[in-house]
Amino acid sequence: MPFTFTNSYARLPEQLFARLDASEAPAPEVIKINHALAARLGVDSNLLETQYGAEILTGARIPSGAEPLAMAYAGHQFGNWVPQLGDGRAALLGEVVAPDGARFDIHLKGSGRTPFSRGGDGKAVVSAVLREYIVSEAMAALGVPTTRALAAVATGQTVMREGPEPGAVLTRVASSHIRVGTFQYLYARQDHAGLQALLDHVIERHYPKAASAEVPALAVLRNVMARQADLVAHWMQVGFIHGVMNTDNMAISGETIDFGPCAFLDGYHPAQVFSSIDRQGRYAFGNQARIAHWNLAQLAQSLLPLVAQEPEKAAEMAQAVLDDFGALFQTAHDQRFGAKLGIAEVTATDVDLLRDILALMAAERVDFTLFFSTLTRSVASGDTGPVEAMFGDTDAVLDWLGRWHARLALGSAEDALARMTAANPVYIPRNHRVEFALGAANTGNLEPFETLLEVLSEPFRARETFAEYEVAPKPDEVVQATFCGT
Repeated sequence: MPFTFTNSYARLPEQLFARLDASEAPAPEVIKINHALAARLGVDSNLLETQYGAEILTGARIPSGAEPLAMAYAGHQFGNWVPQLGDGRAALLGEVVAPDGARFDIHLKGSGRTPFSRGGDGKAVVSAVLREYIVSEAMAALGVPTTRALAAVATGQTVMREGPEPGAVLTRVASSHIRVGTFQYLYARQDHAGLQALLDHVIERHYPKAASAEVPALAVLRNVMARQADLVAHWMQVGFIHGVMNTDNMAISGETIDFGPCAFLDGYHPAQVFSSIDRQGRYAFGNQARIAHWNLAQLAQSLLPLVAQEPEKAAEMAQAVLDDFGALFQTAHDQRFGAKLGIAEVTATDVDLLRDILALMAAERVDFTLFFSTLTRSVASGDTGPVEAMFGDTDAVLDWLGRWHARLALGSAEDALARMTAANPVYIPRNHRVEFALGAANTGNLEPFETLLEVLSEPFRARETFAEYEVAPKPDEVVQATFCGT
C-alpha cells in the first residue's frame, strides 16, 4: 500500500460529510508524481507511479484503510450566502501521519460527482490540474503556507468545458481541508453539538494550546486570525492574487487553498484583478486583507455559541478579538515589505518610503517582481540605472532612490542585501508562462510544464540558464483574465 491511513475526520459527526464509493476512470495514467513531497509524507512514490497507484490517485480504486468522503461546508461566495456547498468534485481519501508525526489529508480533486455536486460533473481537466500543481508548488518554494500537489493523473475521460478537454485528477495534500465554511455549515443549522465536536477536532489537530485557554473558541479564533493576517501579507509580498477568497476557500489551518482563477501581478496596481468571475473587484490585490478580516468575522459569528451562553456577551468577546486584525496585518505587511527594501526594523518613515514607491509603481504599472529583483541587484552592483529605466518619471524615482540609499546607509549593506535576496523572488509563476505550459500540456507536450517546475523550485536564486523566465510579458503575452476550470 502506498498510504497508511488513519482517519480522524471520518470519526466526526456524520452530518459533516458524505461517504463515497469508487470513482470512474477508464484509463488512468500518471502525468506527474511529486517525489520530494511523497518522501516528506513517508509515501512510496514508486508505487504511486504504477497502474495500481494511478487507479488509487483517480479514485477508481479504494485502497485498504481509506475512507473516501466528501466534506460538507457552507460559505459566502462573493459575499452571497450559500447554506450548502461541500466537495462537489473532490474526495478526502484519508489522512496519513508523516515520519515526523505531522498529519496530512490526501485529497483527490476532480474525482467525480458527490452528493454536493449541485448538477456539476465533478471532474477536472488537465489544464486546471496542472495549473494548481504549478502554483501550489511555486507557493511552497516561495515559503508561503499552502496546500501541496502530490500527483497529477489523467483519467482517460473527455470533459466538456469551453470545448472537449482531457480529464485529470489532482492529489492535493494539506494539514487539513477544514474551512471557515465548515463552521458556518453547522452554525447555520444551529448544530451546537456538531460545532463543539468540530472545534475540539481543530484544537487537537492544529491549535493544541487552545485547549487550556479560558475560552477555547476565542483562542482558536485568535490563532486562525494571526495565521491569516500573516498569510495574506505573505501573498502580497510575492505579488499573489488569490482571486476567489470566499469563506469556503479560507482554511482554518492558515494554508493557501483552492488555486482556481489565481494569478501573480505583472504591472503593479492595488486594484488589479485577473479572475474572470470577479467583476466588481471584490478580491483585487489590495483588497485581500479587508476580505480576510470579513471572512474571519463570519468565523467569529459561527463560534459564538461556544464563546458564551449570552449572545450579546459572546459577540462582545469575539469582536474584541477581531479588532486586533488590523494591527496584526499591518505589522506583518510592513515587516515583509520592509524586508523587500532591505530594512529590518520598520519605522513610520520607512512606511512612507514603501508607500511612495508603491504609488510610483502603480502610476506607471511597473512590473512588481522585476522591480524588486532589480532593486536587489542594485545593492550588489551599485548601479541603479536599470531601476531608473523602469520608470518614465525619472525625477520622482531618483528622489526616492536617494531617500532609500540614505536609509540603507544607517545599517549594513551586506545585511540589507541578504534580507532583500530572501524576500524578493527572481522567478514567480508568471501568468503567460503558466498559460504556455498548460497549452502545451493539452497537446501532450509536458516539456514546458517540467521546465517551469524546475525554474520555480528555486525562486530566489538567479540562474543564467533561465534568464528568460525573469522577463515581464510582452504586450501580446499579457494574460487579461484567469478562469476556475469548473
